[in-house]
Amino acid sequence: MKLKQLSLFLENRPGQLHAPCEALAAAGIDLLTMSLADTAQFGILRFIVRDPEHAKKVLERAGMVVRMTDVVPVEVENRPGGLAEVLARIEEAGLGVEYMYDFGAASRGGKAAIVFRFEDPDKALGALETAGIRILAMEELLP
Repeated sequence: MKLKQLSLFLENRPGQLHAPCEALAAAGIDLLTMSLADTAQFGILRFIVRDPEHAKKVLERAGMVVRMTDVVPVEVENRPGGLAEVLARIEEAGLGVEYMYDFGAASRGGKAAIVFRFEDPDKALGALETAGIRILAMEELLP
């Protein structure tokens, strides 16, 4: 199952994270997981929420430019080598990983959830299933 991820480009200066987080909080939207990457001039805040369409509208009404992309949540054994095994199967399937991050709240029972962004998420779904990699549904990621 693909998930919708929202991304915001932020200027790399103090206080830029507050505005989107405040807008989402005021609308009662909970961030389920997020990642922040930065360069010298800008950062990219990526996050997943239960209702991405609503969150996108809230942020756009607050004057922010929001991008929505498909990501794929994958189950990984939470032990040394668990991620390496999944990455080896991804490589064998010929898939390139653009980026990935942990879905921390979903880690339980010796399993972790890693969110992957692939160039072609639809192709990745088929290749992951063929490789025996378990793709998680949103319901499995919620606390």
